[in-house]
Amino acid sequence: MVEIKSKLKIARSAYKLEVKGQLRLAFDERRQGRLETNLASGEAVALNLPRGVVLRGGDLVTASDGRVIEVIAVPEKLVQATYADAVQLARMAWQLGSDHVPAEIGDGYLRVAADAALAEKLRKSGAAVTEVEAPFEPEVEAGAAHAHGHEHDHHHHDHDHDHDHRKH
Repeated sequence: MVEIKSKLKIARSAYKLEVKGQLRLAFDERRQGRLETNLASGEAVALNLPRGVVLRGGDLVTASDGRVIEVIAVPEKLVQATYADAVQLARMAWQLGSDHVPAEIGDGYLRVAADAALAEKLRKSGAAVTEVEAPFEPEVEAGAAHAHGHEHDHHHHDHDHDHDHRKH
């Protein structure tokens, strides 16, 4: 099985590269880092990327046999929320981010993975909501690997004291 361990960090136009395969993945797969899947040709590959690496449509990765492979962001079922007011859009984007909901931010719209509860939340925020099918390219935070899988503590206090909350 061919292994993919790195994403090329150079501009695609910097060198004449011959792409020798396509890796077609949904967003959740592109942010996993470790995954056994197949190239578009059907050939089995093991994705074994460093923690925190998120692949985008159009990225190039290198295989253990030296081939350059293009990442294709496959169309997914999404909910698109269109806002006439940029302030409402910004507020909802902030709220979705606070809730760790992956959201793609575009000119006047937000896109999230199809989910009835999220669609209703977006409607209540004043958005015109439609279902679309498109590649999903949400914003991701630095070190995004934590966004899937492990829990972390959000320990908040509203009282004053003279000690810190770091774990020693």
